[in-house]
Amino acid sequence: MYRRHPNRFLRVLMISDVYFPRINGVSTSIETFRADLAAEGIHVRLIAPAYPQRHDAPATWRIPSRRVPFDPEDRLMHWQPLRHTAHHLAADGVDLIHVQTPFAAHYAGTRTARTHRIPVLATYHTHFEEYIAHYLPALPRPWLKAAARRLARGQCNDLDAVVVPSRAMHDTLTGYGVTAPLHVLPTGIPVHSFATGDGAAFRSRHDIPAERPVALFVGRVAFEKNIAFLIDAMATAVKIHPDLLLVIAGEGPALPALRRQATGAGLDGNVRFVGYLDRQTELPDCYAAADVFAFASRTETQGLVLLEAMAAGLPVYALAEMGTRDILDPRRGAVIAPDDPVAFGNGLATLIGNRYQLDTLAAEARDYALEWAAPARARQLAGLYRSLVTSAA
Repeated sequence: MYRRHPNRFLRVLMISDVYFPRINGVSTSIETFRADLAAEGIHVRLIAPAYPQRHDAPATWRIPSRRVPFDPEDRLMHWQPLRHTAHHLAADGVDLIHVQTPFAAHYAGTRTARTHRIPVLATYHTHFEEYIAHYLPALPRPWLKAAARRLARGQCNDLDAVVVPSRAMHDTLTGYGVTAPLHVLPTGIPVHSFATGDGAAFRSRHDIPAERPVALFVGRVAFEKNIAFLIDAMATAVKIHPDLLLVIAGEGPALPALRRQATGAGLDGNVRFVGYLDRQTELPDCYAAADVFAFASRTETQGLVLLEAMAAGLPVYALAEMGTRDILDPRRGAVIAPDDPVAFGNGLATLIGNRYQLDTLAAEARDYALEWAAPARARQLAGLYRSLVTSAA
Protein backbone atom coordinates (compact mmCIF):
# COMPACT_ATOMS: atom_id res chain seq x y z
CA MET A 1 0.00 0.00 0.00
CA TYR A 2 1.41 3.41 -0.95
CA ARG A 3 1.55 6.09 1.73
CA ARG A 4 -0.38 9.28 1.10
CA HIS A 5 0.64 12.65 2.47
CA PRO A 6 -2.26 14.82 3.64
CA ASN A 7 -0.51 18.00 2.44
CA ARG A 8 -2.41 20.36 0.17
CA PHE A 9 0.72 20.65 -1.96
CA LEU A 10 2.19 17.65 -3.73
CA ARG A 11 5.91 16.99 -3.80
CA VAL A 12 7.09 15.42 -7.05
CA LEU A 13 10.54 14.08 -7.82
CA MET A 14 11.39 14.17 -11.54
CA ILE A 15 14.35 12.11 -12.77
CA SER A 16 15.79 12.55 -16.26
CA ASP A 17 18.84 11.39 -18.18
CA VAL A 18 18.85 14.71 -20.06
CA TYR A 19 18.27 18.34 -19.15
CA PHE A 20 19.70 21.72 -20.04
CA PRO A 21 22.31 22.64 -21.18
CA ARG A 22 21.51 19.63 -23.43
CA ILE A 23 19.01 21.02 -25.94
CA ASN A 24 16.17 18.72 -26.97
CA GLY A 25 12.44 18.23 -26.59
CA VAL A 26 12.73 16.43 -23.25
CA SER A 27 14.62 19.33 -21.68
CA THR A 28 12.10 21.79 -23.08
CA SER A 29 9.15 19.76 -21.83
CA ILE A 30 10.56 19.49 -18.30
CA GLU A 31 11.30 23.20 -18.13
CA THR A 32 7.89 24.17 -19.51
CA PHE A 33 5.94 21.99 -17.10
CA ARG A 34 8.05 22.98 -14.08
CA ALA A 35 7.38 26.65 -14.75
CA ASP A 36 3.61 26.19 -14.43
CA LEU A 37 3.19 23.29 -12.00
CA ALA A 38 4.04 25.53 -9.03
CA ALA A 39 0.84 27.50 -9.64
CA GLU A 40 -1.05 24.19 -9.38
CA GLY A 41 0.38 23.42 -5.93
CA ILE A 42 3.05 21.03 -7.21
CA HIS A 43 6.59 21.38 -5.85
CA VAL A 44 9.04 19.74 -8.28
CA ARG A 45 12.56 18.59 -7.56
CA LEU A 46 14.66 17.38 -10.47
CA ILE A 47 17.56 14.93 -10.71
CA ALA A 48 19.58 15.26 -13.93
CA PRO A 49 23.13 14.69 -15.20
CA ALA A 50 25.98 17.09 -14.62
CA TYR A 51 27.45 18.36 -17.90
CA PRO A 52 30.88 19.84 -18.68
CA GLN A 53 29.06 23.14 -19.36
CA ARG A 54 27.57 24.62 -16.20
CA HIS A 55 23.82 25.26 -16.13
CA ASP A 56 22.19 26.47 -12.93
CA ALA A 57 18.54 25.63 -12.27
CA PRO A 58 16.51 25.85 -9.08
CA ALA A 59 15.65 22.67 -7.14
CA THR A 60 17.90 20.60 -9.41
CA TRP A 61 20.35 17.95 -8.22
CA ARG A 62 23.15 17.24 -10.69
CA ILE A 63 24.62 13.73 -10.77
CA PRO A 64 28.23 13.03 -11.89
CA SER A 65 28.12 11.54 -15.38
CA ARG A 66 30.26 10.25 -18.21
CA ARG A 67 30.11 10.59 -21.96
CA VAL A 68 27.99 8.13 -23.96
CA PRO A 69 30.35 6.60 -26.59
CA PHE A 70 27.89 6.49 -29.51
CA ASP A 71 26.15 9.79 -28.68
CA PRO A 72 28.62 12.51 -27.61
CA GLU A 73 25.85 15.02 -26.77
CA ASP A 74 24.43 12.89 -23.96
CA ARG A 75 25.68 11.76 -20.56
CA LEU A 76 25.23 8.60 -18.50
CA MET A 77 24.71 9.28 -14.79
CA HIS A 78 26.84 7.27 -12.36
CA TRP A 79 24.57 4.74 -10.72
CA GLN A 80 25.56 4.96 -7.05
CA PRO A 81 25.28 8.78 -6.74
CA LEU A 82 22.01 8.64 -8.69
CA ARG A 83 20.53 5.92 -6.48
CA HIS A 84 21.71 7.62 -3.28
CA THR A 85 20.33 11.04 -4.30
CA ALA A 86 16.95 9.63 -5.35
CA HIS A 87 16.66 7.70 -2.08
CA HIS A 88 17.68 10.73 0.00
CA LEU A 89 15.17 13.06 -1.69
CA ALA A 90 12.36 10.50 -1.46
CA ALA A 91 13.08 9.94 2.23
CA ASP A 92 12.88 13.70 2.75
CA GLY A 93 9.27 13.60 1.57
CA VAL A 94 7.99 12.86 -1.95
CA ASP A 95 4.45 11.96 -2.98
CA LEU A 96 5.20 10.73 -6.49
CA ILE A 97 8.10 10.09 -8.90
CA HIS A 98 7.95 11.20 -12.53
CA VAL A 99 10.54 9.58 -14.81
CA GLN A 100 11.33 11.47 -18.00
CA THR A 101 13.71 9.09 -19.84
CA PRO A 102 14.10 5.30 -20.15
CA PHE A 103 17.74 4.88 -19.20
CA ALA A 104 19.35 5.12 -15.73
CA ALA A 105 16.56 7.50 -14.70
CA HIS A 106 13.92 4.82 -15.25
CA TYR A 107 15.59 2.20 -13.10
CA ALA A 108 16.45 4.64 -10.33
CA GLY A 109 12.91 6.02 -10.39
CA THR A 110 11.08 2.71 -10.27
CA ARG A 111 13.38 1.25 -7.61
CA THR A 112 13.06 4.33 -5.41
CA ALA A 113 9.28 4.43 -5.82
CA ARG A 114 8.87 0.81 -4.77
CA THR A 115 11.24 1.22 -1.83
CA HIS A 116 9.34 4.24 -0.54
CA ARG A 117 5.91 2.93 -1.56
CA ILE A 118 4.91 5.88 -3.71
CA PRO A 119 3.44 5.97 -7.25
CA VAL A 120 5.72 6.26 -10.27
CA LEU A 121 4.83 7.38 -13.79
CA ALA A 122 6.86 8.24 -16.87
CA THR A 123 6.53 10.37 -19.96
CA TYR A 124 7.37 8.49 -23.16
CA HIS A 125 8.92 11.34 -25.13
CA THR A 126 10.84 9.57 -27.88
CA HIS A 127 9.95 7.00 -30.54
CA PHE A 128 13.18 5.06 -30.14
CA GLU A 129 12.21 2.34 -32.61
CA GLU A 130 12.41 4.82 -35.48
CA TYR A 131 15.74 6.44 -34.76
CA ILE A 132 17.94 4.04 -32.80
CA ALA A 133 19.42 2.65 -36.03
CA HIS A 134 21.00 6.05 -36.76
CA TYR A 135 23.15 5.67 -33.65
CA LEU A 136 23.88 1.92 -33.82
CA PRO A 137 24.23 1.42 -37.60
CA ALA A 138 26.38 -1.71 -37.27
CA LEU A 139 23.48 -3.73 -35.81
CA PRO A 140 20.63 -5.14 -37.93
CA ARG A 141 17.71 -2.72 -38.10
CA PRO A 142 14.97 -5.39 -37.52
CA TRP A 143 16.80 -6.58 -34.40
CA LEU A 144 17.13 -3.05 -33.08
CA LYS A 145 13.45 -2.30 -33.65
CA ALA A 146 12.35 -5.49 -31.92
CA ALA A 147 14.66 -4.77 -28.99
CA ALA A 148 13.30 -1.22 -28.68
CA ARG A 149 9.73 -2.55 -28.58
CA ARG A 150 10.53 -5.16 -25.92
CA LEU A 151 12.32 -2.59 -23.77
CA ALA A 152 9.46 -0.08 -24.05
CA ARG A 153 6.85 -2.70 -23.21
CA GLY A 154 8.72 -3.97 -20.17
CA GLN A 155 9.51 -0.52 -18.81
CA CYS A 156 6.03 0.93 -19.34
CA ASN A 157 4.33 -2.05 -17.73
CA ASP A 158 6.46 -1.52 -14.63
CA LEU A 159 4.83 1.89 -14.06
CA ASP A 160 1.60 3.09 -12.49
CA ALA A 161 0.89 5.31 -15.51
CA VAL A 162 2.47 6.51 -18.74
CA VAL A 163 2.11 9.98 -20.25
CA VAL A 164 2.32 10.20 -24.04
CA PRO A 165 2.38 13.49 -25.96
CA SER A 166 0.20 12.38 -28.88
CA ARG A 167 -2.46 9.93 -30.01
CA ALA A 168 0.06 8.35 -32.39
CA MET A 169 2.36 7.48 -29.49
CA HIS A 170 -0.61 6.09 -27.55
CA ASP A 171 -1.42 3.78 -30.45
CA THR A 172 2.23 2.80 -30.87
CA LEU A 173 2.65 1.73 -27.23
CA THR A 174 -0.67 -0.08 -27.26
CA GLY A 175 0.59 -1.98 -30.29
CA TYR A 176 3.72 -2.93 -28.35
CA GLY A 177 1.57 -4.60 -25.72
CA VAL A 178 1.73 -1.91 -23.05
CA THR A 179 -1.08 -2.47 -20.55
CA ALA A 180 -0.26 0.29 -18.03
CA PRO A 181 -2.74 3.21 -18.16
CA LEU A 182 -1.78 5.59 -21.00
CA HIS A 183 -2.64 9.30 -20.77
CA VAL A 184 -2.39 11.57 -23.82
CA LEU A 185 -1.07 14.86 -22.49
CA PRO A 186 0.92 17.06 -24.87
CA THR A 187 3.50 19.50 -23.62
CA GLY A 188 2.16 23.03 -23.77
CA ILE A 189 4.11 26.05 -24.92
CA PRO A 190 4.72 29.45 -23.37
CA VAL A 191 2.79 31.17 -26.17
CA HIS A 192 3.65 34.74 -25.33
CA SER A 193 7.39 34.01 -25.24
CA PHE A 194 7.32 33.50 -29.00
CA ALA A 195 4.85 36.22 -29.96
CA THR A 196 7.11 39.25 -29.66
CA GLY A 197 10.15 38.46 -31.80
CA ASP A 198 11.97 41.09 -33.86
CA GLY A 199 12.34 39.61 -37.32
CA ALA A 200 13.99 42.69 -38.80
CA ALA A 201 16.71 42.56 -36.15
CA PHE A 202 17.41 38.89 -36.89
CA ARG A 203 17.63 39.54 -40.62
CA SER A 204 19.99 42.44 -40.01
CA ARG A 205 22.27 40.34 -37.78
CA HIS A 206 22.48 37.60 -40.41
CA ASP A 207 22.64 39.84 -43.52
CA ILE A 208 19.31 38.65 -44.91
CA PRO A 209 17.59 41.32 -47.04
CA ALA A 210 14.16 42.35 -45.81
CA GLU A 211 12.47 41.27 -49.04
CA ARG A 212 14.15 37.85 -49.34
CA PRO A 213 11.75 34.91 -48.78
CA VAL A 214 12.83 32.65 -45.88
CA ALA A 215 11.83 29.12 -44.96
CA LEU A 216 12.91 28.03 -41.50
CA PHE A 217 13.76 24.80 -39.70
CA VAL A 218 14.39 24.84 -35.94
CA GLY A 219 15.46 21.78 -34.01
CA ARG A 220 18.21 19.36 -33.19
CA VAL A 221 20.32 18.85 -36.31
CA ALA A 222 20.13 15.07 -36.19
CA PHE A 223 19.60 12.45 -38.87
CA GLU A 224 16.16 11.40 -37.56
CA LYS A 225 14.90 14.96 -38.13
CA ASN A 226 15.01 14.30 -41.91
CA ILE A 227 16.63 17.65 -42.70
CA ALA A 228 18.30 16.11 -45.74
CA PHE A 229 14.79 15.85 -47.21
CA LEU A 230 14.38 19.63 -46.82
CA ILE A 231 17.65 20.30 -48.64
CA ASP A 232 16.58 17.97 -51.45
CA ALA A 233 13.28 19.86 -51.63
CA MET A 234 15.12 23.18 -51.81
CA ALA A 235 16.83 22.04 -55.00
CA THR A 236 13.36 22.04 -56.59
CA ALA A 237 11.99 25.13 -54.84
CA VAL A 238 14.85 27.41 -55.95
CA LYS A 239 14.10 26.67 -59.58
CA ILE A 240 10.88 28.62 -59.03
CA HIS A 241 12.18 31.11 -56.43
CA PRO A 242 15.96 31.45 -56.95
CA ASP A 243 16.29 33.81 -53.97
CA LEU A 244 14.52 31.46 -51.48
CA LEU A 245 16.62 30.89 -48.36
CA LEU A 246 16.34 27.93 -45.99
CA VAL A 247 17.58 28.83 -42.50
CA ILE A 248 18.51 25.86 -40.30
CA ALA A 249 18.71 26.79 -36.61
CA GLY A 250 20.20 24.20 -34.29
CA GLU A 251 23.19 22.00 -33.60
CA GLY A 252 23.71 18.27 -33.75
CA PRO A 253 25.59 15.30 -35.18
CA ALA A 254 24.18 15.59 -38.73
CA LEU A 255 25.55 19.10 -39.28
CA PRO A 256 28.74 18.16 -41.23
CA ALA A 257 26.83 15.80 -43.53
CA LEU A 258 24.14 18.40 -44.22
CA ARG A 259 26.71 21.08 -45.01
CA ARG A 260 28.30 18.73 -47.53
CA GLN A 261 24.89 17.92 -49.02
CA ALA A 262 24.02 21.59 -49.48
CA THR A 263 27.39 22.32 -51.09
CA GLY A 264 27.13 19.30 -53.36
CA ALA A 265 23.70 20.42 -54.53
CA GLY A 266 24.98 23.91 -55.31
CA LEU A 267 22.81 25.42 -52.57
CA ASP A 268 25.40 27.22 -50.45
CA GLY A 269 23.67 30.51 -51.24
CA ASN A 270 20.23 29.13 -50.44
CA VAL A 271 20.85 27.17 -47.22
CA ARG A 272 22.10 28.99 -44.11
CA PHE A 273 23.17 27.20 -40.92
CA VAL A 274 22.90 29.62 -37.99
CA GLY A 275 23.66 27.25 -35.10
CA TYR A 276 22.02 27.12 -31.70
CA LEU A 277 19.86 30.11 -30.73
CA ASP A 278 19.01 31.07 -27.16
CA ARG A 279 15.32 30.29 -26.57
CA GLN A 280 14.60 33.49 -24.68
CA THR A 281 16.62 36.08 -26.59
CA GLU A 282 17.35 34.86 -30.14
CA LEU A 283 14.84 32.19 -31.14
CA PRO A 284 11.71 34.39 -31.09
CA ASP A 285 13.48 36.81 -33.44
CA CYS A 286 14.38 33.93 -35.75
CA TYR A 287 10.76 32.76 -35.97
CA ALA A 288 9.62 36.33 -36.63
CA ALA A 289 12.13 36.70 -39.48
CA ALA A 290 10.79 33.77 -41.52
CA ASP A 291 7.90 33.48 -43.96
CA VAL A 292 7.15 29.78 -43.45
CA PHE A 293 8.25 26.98 -41.13
CA ALA A 294 9.33 23.84 -43.02
CA PHE A 295 9.44 20.48 -41.24
CA ALA A 296 9.91 16.93 -42.54
CA SER A 297 10.59 14.75 -39.48
CA ARG A 298 8.75 11.42 -39.43
CA THR A 299 9.66 10.44 -35.86
CA GLU A 300 8.25 13.24 -33.67
CA THR A 301 6.14 12.20 -30.71
CA GLN A 302 4.63 15.69 -30.69
CA GLY A 303 6.52 18.43 -32.56
CA LEU A 304 6.73 21.36 -30.16
CA VAL A 305 8.60 23.52 -32.66
CA LEU A 306 5.52 23.58 -34.89
CA LEU A 307 3.54 25.16 -32.07
CA GLU A 308 6.35 27.59 -31.27
CA ALA A 309 6.35 28.70 -34.90
CA MET A 310 2.58 29.11 -34.88
CA ALA A 311 2.72 31.14 -31.65
CA ALA A 312 5.06 33.50 -33.53
CA GLY A 313 2.50 33.80 -36.33
CA LEU A 314 4.57 31.66 -38.69
CA PRO A 315 2.67 29.39 -41.12
CA VAL A 316 3.75 25.74 -41.01
CA TYR A 317 4.42 23.55 -44.04
CA ALA A 318 5.17 20.03 -42.81
CA LEU A 319 4.79 16.30 -43.17
CA ALA A 320 1.97 14.87 -41.03
CA GLU A 321 3.73 11.89 -39.48
CA MET A 322 3.54 10.38 -35.97
CA GLY A 323 2.85 13.01 -33.31
CA THR A 324 2.74 15.97 -35.69
CA ARG A 325 -0.63 14.73 -36.95
CA ASP A 326 -2.30 15.90 -33.75
CA ILE A 327 -1.09 19.42 -34.51
CA LEU A 328 -1.48 19.43 -38.28
CA ASP A 329 -4.70 17.49 -38.91
CA PRO A 330 -7.00 20.43 -38.08
CA ARG A 331 -5.20 22.32 -40.91
CA ARG A 332 -5.26 25.56 -38.95
CA GLY A 333 -2.26 27.75 -39.59
CA ALA A 334 -0.62 24.88 -41.45
CA VAL A 335 -0.44 23.13 -44.80
CA ILE A 336 0.23 19.38 -44.83
CA ALA A 337 3.05 18.75 -47.30
CA PRO A 338 3.52 15.77 -49.63
CA ASP A 339 6.08 13.15 -48.60
CA ASP A 340 8.23 13.51 -51.71
CA PRO A 341 11.13 15.99 -52.01
CA VAL A 342 10.19 17.25 -55.48
CA ALA A 343 6.50 17.67 -54.64
CA PHE A 344 7.42 19.18 -51.26
CA GLY A 345 9.71 21.69 -53.00
CA ASN A 346 7.06 22.65 -55.53
CA GLY A 347 4.49 23.12 -52.78
CA LEU A 348 6.88 25.20 -50.71
CA ALA A 349 7.61 27.47 -53.66
CA THR A 350 3.89 27.86 -54.37
CA LEU A 351 3.15 28.76 -50.75
CA ILE A 352 6.05 31.23 -50.53
CA GLY A 353 4.69 32.98 -53.61
CA ASN A 354 1.16 33.40 -52.21
CA ARG A 355 1.25 36.36 -49.81
CA TYR A 356 -2.50 36.28 -49.16
CA GLN A 357 -2.40 32.61 -48.12
CA LEU A 358 0.63 33.21 -45.89
CA ASP A 359 -1.12 36.09 -44.12
CA THR A 360 -4.30 34.05 -43.65
CA LEU A 361 -2.35 31.09 -42.24
CA ALA A 362 -0.37 33.38 -39.94
CA ALA A 363 -3.55 34.72 -38.33
CA GLU A 364 -4.94 31.19 -37.93
CA ALA A 365 -1.66 30.01 -36.44
CA ARG A 366 -1.64 32.62 -33.67
CA ASP A 367 -5.19 31.74 -32.60
CA TYR A 368 -4.55 27.99 -32.79
CA ALA A 369 -1.35 28.18 -30.71
CA LEU A 370 -3.32 29.73 -27.83
CA GLU A 371 -5.19 26.43 -27.48
CA TRP A 372 -1.88 24.74 -26.63
CA ALA A 373 -0.84 27.17 -23.90
CA ALA A 374 1.37 25.71 -21.18
CA PRO A 375 -0.71 26.54 -18.06
CA ALA A 376 -3.64 24.42 -19.23
CA ARG A 377 -1.38 21.43 -19.87
CA ALA A 378 0.27 21.81 -16.45
CA ARG A 379 -3.21 21.81 -14.89
CA GLN A 380 -3.94 18.50 -16.60
CA LEU A 381 -0.68 16.98 -15.39
CA ALA A 382 -1.31 18.18 -11.84
CA GLY A 383 -4.71 16.50 -11.98
CA LEU A 384 -3.09 13.24 -13.06
CA TYR A 385 -0.57 13.47 -10.23
CA ARG A 386 -3.33 13.97 -7.67
CA SER A 387 -5.41 11.10 -9.03
CA LEU A 388 -2.45 8.70 -8.80
CA VAL A 389 -1.63 9.73 -5.25
CA THR A 390 -5.29 9.51 -4.20
CA SER A 391 -5.92 6.11 -5.79
CA ALA A 392 -2.72 4.72 -4.30
CA ALA A 393 -3.65 5.73 -0.75
